[in-house]
Amino acid sequence: MPTPHYGQPRYRVIANQLRERIESGSIPPGALLPTESALTSEFRASRGTVRQAIAVLRDAGLVNTEHGRGTSARRVHERHNSERHPESDTQQREVAADPELAALFGIEVGTTLIWQQRVNRCGGVVESVVRSYRPHRPGP
Repeated sequence: MPTPHYGQPRYRVIANQLRERIESGSIPPGALLPTESALTSEFRASRGTVRQAIAVLRDAGLVNTEHGRGTSARRVHERHNSERHPESDTQQREVAADPELAALFGIEVGTTLIWQQRVNRCGGVVESVVRSYRPHRPGP
């Protein structure tokens, strides 16, 4: 049984203990948290108190609740953390249109296109890669 933390609401104490389990890997990313009834039994708290604790974790981006499935620890790249900053790297180069691209653009095979790739990261984790092509329009 957890030791009481005087001056802190019970739901915060429960949320902090669950947070520690998630951050330490005791509850690994993607794993379901114990059911509400298991948590009410473990912490000797009401269902409402447990729900408040889970809401705190959800607001912090540490868990995700799906109706009919339960509450799971979020994967690191899913977490919203104010310390993480989005970053993006962009590469660009001229390429010759292959038959597929030529058909899409309605141009001749071999016509120059601009290929661009943007890699979006948040906290060092790749979140998306966007590749695009556009017609090359030489300057005046």
